[in-house]
Amino acid sequence: MIIRPTRRRRIIIFGAFDRHNFGDLLFAHIVARLLAERDPDIEPVFAGCGQRDLRAYGGHDVASISQLAARWRDEPVALIHAGGELMPCDAWEAAVMLQQPEEAQVCIARYGSCAEDRRAWARAELGTDALAPYVIGGETFPQAASICFDAIGGVTLDARDAALRAEVLSKLRTGDDVSVRDARTQATLRNAGIDANLVPDPATLVAELFDERIRTHSDARGGYLAVQFSADFGDDTTLANIAHQLDRIAESTGLGIVLFRAGAAPWHDDIAVYERMVQRMRHPAVRIFESLNVWDICALIAGSEGFAGSSLHGRIVAMAYGLPRVNIQHGEPGKHHAYASTWEIANAPGVVPVDELHAAMLDALAMDREALRHQASVLAQAHRAGFAPIAQSALGS
Repeated sequence: MIIRPTRRRRIIIFGAFDRHNFGDLLFAHIVARLLAERDPDIEPVFAGCGQRDLRAYGGHDVASISQLAARWRDEPVALIHAGGELMPCDAWEAAVMLQQPEEAQVCIARYGSCAEDRRAWARAELGTDALAPYVIGGETFPQAASICFDAIGGVTLDARDAALRAEVLSKLRTGDDVSVRDARTQATLRNAGIDANLVPDPATLVAELFDERIRTHSDARGGYLAVQFSADFGDDTTLANIAHQLDRIAESTGLGIVLFRAGAAPWHDDIAVYERMVQRMRHPAVRIFESLNVWDICALIAGSEGFAGSSLHGRIVAMAYGLPRVNIQHGEPGKHHAYASTWEIANAPGVVPVDELHAAMLDALAMDREALRHQASVLAQAHRAGFAPIAQSALGS
């Protein structure tokens, strides 16, 4: 009798790692590693809304989910949403962020003023009519063996239009396991009748899983703060304020300042904004870190004395290494505040206005390092526990 090998289940790791964003690029690595710990022979397919090759930045060669859906619609695939603020992202935002920065500006100028033009262009770019294209449900893979959501976010979901909210909730209801990364998102889903587990962000595991790799990217310099802020902090008044706060921090601590980008996709970070800010600083020990490689960025944070900035994953990687951290914000509290208020230890500085950065950073630097390291371990183990049922569903074991 000839025994034919059983074809392995196709596993799709899906997320917004089809564009350059620090946290999203990490998610794909973390989920793949957690699956490989259980089954070293798996070969997952990495997919996003667009087909993009991010390997030059330490990411993956990413397939288009619409193309995979056309090919594998009737197969028993397992799909894992690998973290991120996926729920509120609409098709227009997704499509713009997949462009090169210069192309994005052309598209915004051409289509941005008309809602119907935006929808038509996004539909053509993404190959889908979905309003929330980074949330995939049973309508896309009706024969799926499992569809799971790993610690995703939706802090502003309740502020989006009714049609997008309804689509997201409908897709989530087809999920086999749904976990979210903050209590605010959990409450939003609970109010809609969806019982989601509360699990820390996947990047809480980055030090535990990848420290050896990260250390090979270190330049061995020390005595600095890793600092980042997005391009929307780039008006002259705000830049002058940031420069003043960083000068005060440097004077108080003797630390250098290293500015890095946590994302190069449209609406993320802009090196030209950093250059303008540096011109306003008095402190001589300030430099701009140019690499966009995700492992270089991790190494920069890991080797620092702490993180300050607007990136949620700058904070979360600092948390994973037990380092002081402070987020700055514009406007209303968002995902940073929701995450910090859910997972931070007592009295840790959370999210502050720019003019409070100096005081908050000094408070963060004064915190007990053992307590910070302990919290890093607690959160890493909590994510492992939350991922276990997802892995079981995906691997069929």
